[in-house]
Amino acid sequence: MLTNYAYKLRPNVNQSKEMGGWLDMLRSTYNWSLSDRIAQYNQQFIQGDYCDIRTRGEACPLTCFVSKNGASGEPWKDTKVDKDGKLKNPRRSAGDIQITALPELKKRAPWFGEIDSTVLQQNVKRLDTAYKNFFSARRCANEGRGFPKFKNRSNFTSFTYQMGVKVQGSKIYLPKLGWMRFFNSRMIPFGFTIKAATIRKRQDGWYVSIRIEDKTIPDYVQKPLNEVNSILGCDLGITKLVHLSDRHQIDNPKFSTNKKARRTLKIRQRRVSRKVKGSKNRKKAVRKLGRFHKKIADKRVAYQWDVANKIVSRNVDAIALEDLNISGMLKRCKVKTDEITGRFLKNGQSRKKGLNRAISDASWSELILKIEYLAAKQGKVVIKINPKHSSQECRNCGHIDKSNRDGEKFICTECGYHEHADIGAAKTIRDRGLEIVRGDSAKLAARQLNAQNVSPRSTSKRGEFGNLCKQDIKAAKS
Repeated sequence: MLTNYAYKLRPNVNQSKEMGGWLDMLRSTYNWSLSDRIAQYNQQFIQGDYCDIRTRGEACPLTCFVSKNGASGEPWKDTKVDKDGKLKNPRRSAGDIQITALPELKKRAPWFGEIDSTVLQQNVKRLDTAYKNFFSARRCANEGRGFPKFKNRSNFTSFTYQMGVKVQGSKIYLPKLGWMRFFNSRMIPFGFTIKAATIRKRQDGWYVSIRIEDKTIPDYVQKPLNEVNSILGCDLGITKLVHLSDRHQIDNPKFSTNKKARRTLKIRQRRVSRKVKGSKNRKKAVRKLGRFHKKIADKRVAYQWDVANKIVSRNVDAIALEDLNISGMLKRCKVKTDEITGRFLKNGQSRKKGLNRAISDASWSELILKIEYLAAKQGKVVIKINPKHSSQECRNCGHIDKSNRDGEKFICTECGYHEHADIGAAKTIRDRGLEIVRGDSAKLAARQLNAQNVSPRSTSKRGEFGNLCKQDIKAAKS
């Protein structure tokens, strides 16, 4: 079994300065490696199928090693020998080329020798992983992972050890940094060995995430789909964070979009903008603003673990979740222009800005990850459901209409069936999960059950308070 434990470090002044210097050097290495790969790709892209434009010589593995994911360096291995004793000379990948060039980097810049070798190697592998994610995302359009970006101080805050890390009591040994104290808030279980450690800088100090493994403990095994008898449907929202199919609702505290937090963020951001750039007072204001952002993030994470535990602890075999395209939901509105004058028209982006902030504050993707993690630990199945028209589909007659929903109320314009819109959406998601597990017969059974449990108001002549339904209007016209 493989798992991660996180702790807060207590480095001394020298160790803290040294780790900060490592981050600067690793960031420069990462950016140089990325620019090298982009340059190699541009050379291949511009020249097309030719290795030399003047002679029009075609690209050949023996004469030209440039590729779409290439790097400058020695592309061939000369030290490998096969079973028969013959020299193997396979071609290196871009990541291997840049890793084998690290000793040359240490010769040209001796200060890179202060960094542990595995940390430098993992830094290049980090870029390699970003490249692989980008090309795999192009094949799967729903992934949404973009091309690797150049890093700055704000988004490059971690490095990883692959070996050499040791823990004794409340002290941890990090190669090239020495022994360092940490808050041992969670004891590492007996029998687990340390596989890797990631050091991360946050607003209030340094943290370490230790990856531990015990091969004698088997991994968690999910229940097969044919053994799933009960499913809990979850509908994610903003007014309420989660609506469950058992009619339970979980509140959304809105940690960063409530009135007090917005006012505090506004004041502290204004203090930063009023300070002189590069001054010590500006740095102090930035640290204070960052600590407040971290406080909000910690509150959100703690609350999400509590919510995920409440959902997973339900007595069900599977959990049905919405498969949301959150990055698409946060995109800007399309630009509108006047056909005659060409001037820009209002497109609703100013109103959508508040919705985008509320969606980001709810952090649905992080909540889904936590639910999946806890469900895997308990052997429960998580089913991703397409949420299309889940809150507009009538659970009684199946009629889909945008006008069925009015805020949190759902009143079918065909049959008059009404209930809470988001709870009805959670039930629809549950039924779609049952369809995946059992087949189309589950949908028919759910419809029959809803037909028996239609509320008295929906069977009356008036489907909504004070308004005529379609049947009443048709009868009045005839």
